[in-house]
Amino acid sequence: MGRVQLFEISLSHGRVVYSPGEPLAGTVRVRLGAPLPFRGGAIAIRVTCTGSCGVSNKANDAAWVAEEDYFNSSLSLADKGKSGSHQVPVPVLSPATAPTSFEGPFGKIVHQVRAAIHTPRFSKDHKCSLVFYILSPLNLNSIPDIEQPNVASATKKFSYKLVKTGSVVLTASTDLRGYVVGQALQLHADIENQSGKDTSPVVASLLQKVSYKAKRWIHDVRTIAEVEGAGVKAWRRAQWHEQILVPALPQSALPGCSLIHIDYYLQVSLKAPEATVTLPVFIGNIAVNHAPLSPRPGPGLPPWAPPLVVPSAPPQEEAEAAAGGPHFLDPVSLSTKSHSQQQPLLATLGSVPGAPEPCPQDGSPASYPLRPPLCISTGATVPYFAEGSGGPVPTTSTLILPPEYSSWGYPYEAPPSYEQSCGGVDPSLTPES
Repeated sequence: MGRVQLFEISLSHGRVVYSPGEPLAGTVRVRLGAPLPFRGGAIAIRVTCTGSCGVSNKANDAAWVAEEDYFNSSLSLADKGKSGSHQVPVPVLSPATAPTSFEGPFGKIVHQVRAAIHTPRFSKDHKCSLVFYILSPLNLNSIPDIEQPNVASATKKFSYKLVKTGSVVLTASTDLRGYVVGQALQLHADIENQSGKDTSPVVASLLQKVSYKAKRWIHDVRTIAEVEGAGVKAWRRAQWHEQILVPALPQSALPGCSLIHIDYYLQVSLKAPEATVTLPVFIGNIAVNHAPLSPRPGPGLPPWAPPLVVPSAPPQEEAEAAAGGPHFLDPVSLSTKSHSQQQPLLATLGSVPGAPEPCPQDGSPASYPLRPPLCISTGATVPYFAEGSGGPVPTTSTLILPPEYSSWGYPYEAPPSYEQSCGGVDPSLTPES
């Protein structure tokens, strides 16, 4: 067995998720099968608490090409070197500026506590480590105009039947600009088909763009959820109402980290004719506490919909063909053909994987107040308390598509940045150029 039979670090109550600036109460446990000779007859244990970020050019490669450190503090402890079990308390304070923990294919933000028993020269040192997680909650209410509707529109002109021309006006809007895990994103799309040709089905996708700053920016773009609606008939105006339940996703921006930046977008598109609308969306930890307030633009439209646009009259020859058809001002409702999320969208916050649960106030590990979930990576939520000594086991969200990435190469033509899309957004929430 050797002289050192057990050497491990544990945190109080098995807790592994902390807030920046919060003290970490831990213990170093040592069990010796025989006395260890040390100067002064005591065990010299050095405990180090570190936080860092590393980024690689290749997926799932730990050979970092860019790194940055957030904190590195250490202290020395001593205990008698006699055989038997020993417990040494470890008081550690996490820095107030530590960024939220994150793990991605091209980089990660890691916080950990390390301990080492220093032995005489030419003797083997004994080491152990424990990873803990930092959650710096993103309060959506601190983002300007976050409670306002999100609206964008695009017009596509095209030719068909060789000599005829037409256009499609695609307008998309959401009820808010920011959401938390488990919240339903309300989508409204308005499509005016000012042509004699049917459009392709309309598709709405929730996109995640993670930018890694290696030798140059690497953009990792993936589709989180996708909804497909029916197409619009010729000379018709249609409306489409849907919702996407926000699954377990890391927060936007990762404030405090300059090497990794996370953006989210809602993209609504048509393939024929090719028209796309992109809306920037924030994912945070503290929900918007103000309901969107805006005048209702007209009957049959949600309060966040854009003002009604009356299309110009079609060419005379096409107007004659459409004389018996419905008028543009009588929109039809589009049906949904498919939805990537398998669970019913009527699920509440408490039933979504990764959502916080109420905790009793009885002094047990579960007595900590209600806290937002920590999504360490896409679809994975870390519990605040680990069961046993094996470390926390992330909870997998069932509302995530399989990890099919758009492209591993770079540079990648990514959606516009938040700074380009929202002129009033805090510059600290955008990646460096």
